[in-house]
Amino acid sequence: MGTVAGRQRTAVNGDNAFPVGAPREPTRRGPQRVGSRIADHRAPRRGRARRAGLILTRMLVATTALAVLAGTGLAWSAKQDFDSGFTHSTAIGEDAPRSGGGAVNILLIGLDTRKDLNGNDLPKEILDQLHAGDGTEGGYNANSLILLHIPADVSKVVAFSIPRDDYVAVTGIPGYQQIKIKEAYGLKKAAVQAKLIEQGEKDPVVLERRGREAGRASIVTTVRNLVGVPIDRFAEISLAGFYDLATAVDGVDVCLNHAVDDSEFSGAVFPAGRQHLNGSQALAFVRQRHGLLNGDLDRTHRQQAFLTSVAKSLKDSGTLTNLSKLSALMDVAHRDVVLSDGWNLFDFARDLGAAGSVPVEFHTLPVLRYDVIDGQDVNIVDPAAIKREVRAAFGQEVPKTSTAAAIPTSVVDVHNVGSANGQAAALSAALTTRGYGAGVLGNGDSSDGPYSAITYGLGAEDDARALAELLGGLPVSASPSVEDGRVRIALGADFTLPTELSPSTSTTTAPTTTTSGSTPLPDAGKPLSTNIDSTIPCVN
Repeated sequence: MGTVAGRQRTAVNGDNAFPVGAPREPTRRGPQRVGSRIADHRAPRRGRARRAGLILTRMLVATTALAVLAGTGLAWSAKQDFDSGFTHSTAIGEDAPRSGGGAVNILLIGLDTRKDLNGNDLPKEILDQLHAGDGTEGGYNANSLILLHIPADVSKVVAFSIPRDDYVAVTGIPGYQQIKIKEAYGLKKAAVQAKLIEQGEKDPVVLERRGREAGRASIVTTVRNLVGVPIDRFAEISLAGFYDLATAVDGVDVCLNHAVDDSEFSGAVFPAGRQHLNGSQALAFVRQRHGLLNGDLDRTHRQQAFLTSVAKSLKDSGTLTNLSKLSALMDVAHRDVVLSDGWNLFDFARDLGAAGSVPVEFHTLPVLRYDVIDGQDVNIVDPAAIKREVRAAFGQEVPKTSTAAAIPTSVVDVHNVGSANGQAAALSAALTTRGYGAGVLGNGDSSDGPYSAITYGLGAEDDARALAELLGGLPVSASPSVEDGRVRIALGADFTLPTELSPSTSTTTAPTTTTSGSTPLPDAGKPLSTNIDSTIPCVN
C-alpha cells in the first residue's frame, strides 16, 4: 500500500481539534446502546444461533470490523471470552465531542502495517500470502478509512469512504500543516516514539504500543476535523486482518468491470466478471490502485464491495453455526482488531440487530481534482463542501440563511487561533469581495477557543449564520464581547479555506495528467445502496 511518503517528521504536540459548541452527550456510565433491546436471554442456545444468523444478515454490510466482531460475538456462548479478548484503546478521549440523541458514528481504520501489535514482523508465511513485501515496508498508513453513521432510529446506515490520498489539514505534527490523510497515523506514531527515545525509553514494545496509541488519536482527530461530525467509536484492523478475515469465511465473491494485471505491485491479476477469491487474492483486490480508471477513488469502491461480500459470505457459508469456523473467526478478531475503549460489541450487535432489516448506503467523499505536491500524488478536496455533504447525509441540521442575509451588512473580524499562515488575510479579502465589511485581522485572545468558530454581536445574526454555512458549518453563537453589527471568525488549525473562496485554484505544482495529456477528472461514483442479500456490485 506504499510507504509513508515525504520527509522525516518528528516531535509531538497535543491534538483534540473539534469546533467549539459541538453537541455532547451526558457522561455515560456504561456501553451506549443502539436500538431497542428485545433479545430474550432465556432462549435456548439453538434459538440464539438462529437469531444470531438473522441479526448478522441485518447489520453486517458496512464494515469489516463489525462483520467479524458482531457475527462472532452473537453466536458464541462465552460472551465474556469474546468481549475480553480485544485490545482496547482510549485514543478518542473522554472529553471528545459525542453524537447526541442516540446516534452513533463509527470510524473503521484499515492499517497498512506488516507488524503485530507489539511491533514484531509478521511470520514469513503470512507475509508471502500478503504479497506486500516484508516488515520493513508499508509504514503505518491508514489506507482504508470508512465512517459509519447509525441514526437513533436505526432506519438506515450511511457509510462514507475517505480516499487515502486526500490532502488535508493536520494538527500535532510539527512542521506540517497539510498531509495525505493516510499519513496522520504513521507520522504521529513516529513523532511520539522519537520523543520517547529522547526521554530514555528503550523497550521496543512500549515504544510500539504508545506510538500506535498516539497514531490512533491522530487519525481520529484528523478525520473528525475533515468531516465535521463527532466520532464516537472506532475499530482498527491490520493489513493481515483483511487476509485473515477473507480466509476465515472461505474467500469472497467479487465482480470486476475489466480484467486487471497488477502483478508488479498488489499482485492483483483477475479476469473481468464475477469470481471467487481466496484470502490472498481478496487482499490484493482491496489493495490495488495502479491501473485503475479512477485510482484512489476506485480503490474505495473495491473496499465497499469487499465489505458487502464478506457479510454475504458470513451468511451463506454457515460460519455462525460451525464451531471450528467460529473459533477461527474469533481468533481473527482478537488478533487483528483494536477497539475504542468501552465498546461492548456483543450488546451493540444484539441491539442493532433487533432493529430489523437495515439498508446500507455507501458514499465516497468528493475530490475536486488530482494534483502533485512535493512529488506525491494527492487528492485536492474542499473541506467545507465535505462537511456539508456528510452532515446532510447523516441527517444533521445544516445552518440556514434567511432572506435578510442576502446582502451582507456586517463588518467581519478574522482572528487566527492556529490556522495556516495567510488564511485569515485570504478569508477577509474573499469576504470583502462578497460585500462584507473588512474588519480587524489579528491573533486570537482569551475570548477565543482553540478551534474554528463564529460569534456575533447584536444585529449580525443573519450574516453570521450565512458565513457559518459558507465555511462548512462552523459553530455559531451570540457573544456580548462582539460589538453590534460585527461578526468575529476565529480560525483554528482545523480550518481550511473553502475552494470557492480561494484566491487561486492552483496552489501546487502541475497536476498529473493522463497519457493523452488531459487532466483526469475525479469520479467518486454514485452512492451504493445495498444489503446483505444484494448481488455483489461490479467495480473497476
